Amino acid sequence: MIALPGGTFRMGTDDEDGFPEDHEGPVREVTVAPFRISAYCVSNARFSEFVEATGYRTDAEQFGWSYVFAKFLPGRLRKVAPRPRRTPWWCGVPGAYWRCPEGPESDLEGRWDHPVVHISWHDANAYCQWAGGRLPTEAEWEYAARGGLDQARYPWGDELTPGGEHRCNIWQGRFPVHDTAEDGYAGTAPVDAYLPNGHGLYNTSGNVWEWCADLFAEGGTERSMRGGSYLCHESYCNRYRVAARTSNTPDSSSGNLGFRCAADV
Repeated sequence: MIALPGGTFRMGTDDEDGFPEDHEGPVREVTVAPFRISAYCVSNARFSEFVEATGYRTDAEQFGWSYVFAKFLPGRLRKVAPRPRRTPWWCGVPGAYWRCPEGPESDLEGRWDHPVVHISWHDANAYCQWAGGRLPTEAEWEYAARGGLDQARYPWGDELTPGGEHRCNIWQGRFPVHDTAEDGYAGTAPVDAYLPNGHGLYNTSGNVWEWCADLFAEGGTERSMRGGSYLCHESYCNRYRVAARTSNTPDSSSGNLGFRCAADV
């Protein structure tokens, strides 16, 4: 883990490209105490160690299914899998869970260093406790993700592809029909892909959504998620911006949802 000194920073954004319903703004000064946070999202290899040590079964395993992006499925499975009306690119796949990300016929060969996915908030919280840590608060996550920059749109600055260089794993092309994978990946990338930010954190934009400790809204039940994922695209969900946020129920899981750990100093 990386030890960060904490301090006061400007959290949130008033960016016109933001989502008012997500309450990204207004920009406000927030103070965080010193803390530690992982440079990487938890990988499949690390999560496997947890499961082998504890026998833990994820929510997806207990429910018997999880959401998989439709384009990753064979046609016969894609045709019969149920889909949410508002997001029909997701398919509910029986037998999909962290070890079989696209369902029973898939495995983790070549992806042990990729972020573990199909992880609910409950699962992430259980892992962090086992590892001697906890999930980061939203304020800690954003402070760390900004890498020391003040109000920059991304962890590296304001330009998405400086000098034409891809700095994160998001969707290129026409969503959700065709991903050109110009950034090098269709689906998840290794947890240490691309350059780290100024604090030494990797992939705080794109790759997978990351659970945070907080409730998304006061009095609600959903938990906050940060960072965007490989499915984010400017035409639909530009939430790979460092101030962006969204939420999900704590037992939800999908093929683009993971986490990283934090800890007190």
